[in-house]
Amino acid sequence: MNVARLAIDALTEGGGIFRLAPTWVPRSFLQPGKRIKLHPDDYYALGTHRGGIDERWFGSTTAAANEGAPPDEGLSYCIFRGERFTLRDAVAELGADIVGKKIWTKYKRWPVYSKFFDNMGPIPHHMHQNDEQAKLVGQEGKPESYYFPPQLNNVGNNFPYTFMGLEPGTTREQVVECLNRWNDGDNGILDLSKAYRLKLGTGWLIPPRVLHAPGSLLTYEPQWGSDVFSMYQSMVEGRAVPRSLLTKDFPAEKHDDNQYLVDALDWEGNVDANFKDSHYLEPIVASGSDKDGFVDRWIVYGRIHGEQLFTAKELTVNPGVKVTIKDGGAFGWITVQGEGKINGLKLQTPAMIRFGQMTLDEVFVTAKAAGEGVVYENTSNEPLVGLRYFGPEAQPDAPNIAAAKK
Repeated sequence: MNVARLAIDALTEGGGIFRLAPTWVPRSFLQPGKRIKLHPDDYYALGTHRGGIDERWFGSTTAAANEGAPPDEGLSYCIFRGERFTLRDAVAELGADIVGKKIWTKYKRWPVYSKFFDNMGPIPHHMHQNDEQAKLVGQEGKPESYYFPPQLNNVGNNFPYTFMGLEPGTTREQVVECLNRWNDGDNGILDLSKAYRLKLGTGWLIPPRVLHAPGSLLTYEPQWGSDVFSMYQSMVEGRAVPRSLLTKDFPAEKHDDNQYLVDALDWEGNVDANFKDSHYLEPIVASGSDKDGFVDRWIVYGRIHGEQLFTAKELTVNPGVKVTIKDGGAFGWITVQGEGKINGLKLQTPAMIRFGQMTLDEVFVTAKAAGEGVVYENTSNEPLVGLRYFGPEAQPDAPNIAAAKK
């Protein structure tokens, strides 16, 4: 297969846009929340030994770090004229023509992705390593963000609250003691943390090394292109968490060193007395209004240690309206409501998806097309709503977190 030729033809015919197939990812240690529109018979399509499918990844050139997974698990596939090729291969062939000159020069890849994360209950209190820590095990660090789309949260499932960080005044010794009690049942780490009620249409920005135990809302998660993590909670909803999920992304010689594992946390970031003010995201209008027939909102913004690593917007286009919007970089798009067109390509929100079935709800837009302006048209009788996420430093005009507090 000549991937470069196919990719060029697909972009020419698609107005700078790739059509992407759904990318499903299971997790063996979690229970699916069943809101990502998979057919009820297909949540265990990969077998119960692999776990239930509770994630759908968007615009991904990152492989999932799952035990027993095939090498392409987590990778997005472009579909064109009956052929399929990975977005990762297309980017490797065409580079800056897809992701933009700045991103290609610095990263030589598409370094971010997003996902729907959908579970019946909460998951363990965990953190994602930073670049320095992840490099020790041949990976990259992982900052991430959350947005809770109303269209996919008709129910909140078992626990729509998220524990984040540690209570001010918590000591390292207390957390070490929690790890010492790993095999005694619940190690009590949530006693040292605070839960926040999750609100639809809002989000959070989570830096590396900060503990968080995501709740049971379906979450749209723009994040860095890594699958590195470490879980610090030994039991969730009566289910034991293997200690291997605490240690898997630390050097082997440190797996039994609980002090080292606690020192790996960003202590100041975890015990921040103003944690919510530093991480909570309310949507901010970027352009448009009800009068204009469309509204484009920032839903993920802000910087992590001074760097804009990813951002995201939610676009709502009213019935019968056509609008052209320019953006600062390439992006992945997922439609969450309605029908319409994007640069002439059909968009349709599915009600139910069979595993392996093609859909018309997801695309990837090149940097060139985004900069020239993408045409969105609502052809249905309800709002056309889509979520799109961008790569590093693509949106210099994006607000800082403090802007949402004014």
